[in-house]
This record gives sequence, C-alpha cells and structure tokens, in this order.
Amino acid sequence: MTAVVAGAATLGLVLVAVLADLDTAGQAASVVGAVVALAALVVSVLALGGTAPGRRVRAGRGAVAAGGNITGSALGTNSKVTGPHTPPTPARRPHDDVHASRDAIATGGDITDSALGEGSER
Repeated sequence: MTAVVAGAATLGLVLVAVLADLDTAGQAASVVGAVVALAALVVSVLALGGTAPGRRVRAGRGAVAAGGNITGSALGTNSKVTGPHTPPTPARRPHDDVHASRDAIATGGDITDSALGEGSER
C-alpha cells in the first residue's frame, strides 16, 4: 500500500515537472513533503504507544510469567506432566498486565494440566 502511494506521488510530481514549470513542481513537492512528514509523525506517535496501552508481561528473579495460558507445563525441579492434555482455552483478559514477583508464577489466562512446584506431578 505504501509503495503504491509513493509511486503515485512520484508519478504526479514528475508529471507536474514535465507539464508545468519548475516553480509549480517545487511548490507541489513542498506540500507533498509536509504531508508525508506529518503522516510519519502520526505513525511514530502511534507506534510509541500514543493509543491504548498494551499488555506488559514481567517476571522477577526465579519467576514465570505468561501473557496467555499455561497448558501442559512442568514448572519446577523434578516436575512432570504425564497423560493426555486438555485443549487450551482462550485467555479471558487480554489487556491486563501480568507480573510475577520473585519465585512466583503468573499468567494472563488459565493454568491447566500443569505440574507447578518442585517434584510435582500431574
């Protein structure tokens, strides 16, 4: 899409330069440059988070944090998961921040079919 718009603008400016005089082409190029610069500014502000905030997932030392579900996982020394697993479910709250403090487990969704902690089994 961007390539098509850039190509059309280039073609238009070349046509103005060929069919009109260079002063008109220079003025048209100035206007197009200003519009493109403004569009780039808007895109950069949006990319930096000028809109609704996204989810942040953070984990402290020795912690486990997941932005979605934790399914069929063995977390901890000598933990193991055996047998068939349950199909995963969608995360219920996709916009919440997830933070696991030191040696903790946190998730933005469900924890199913998992063995959590040292020596645990499922």
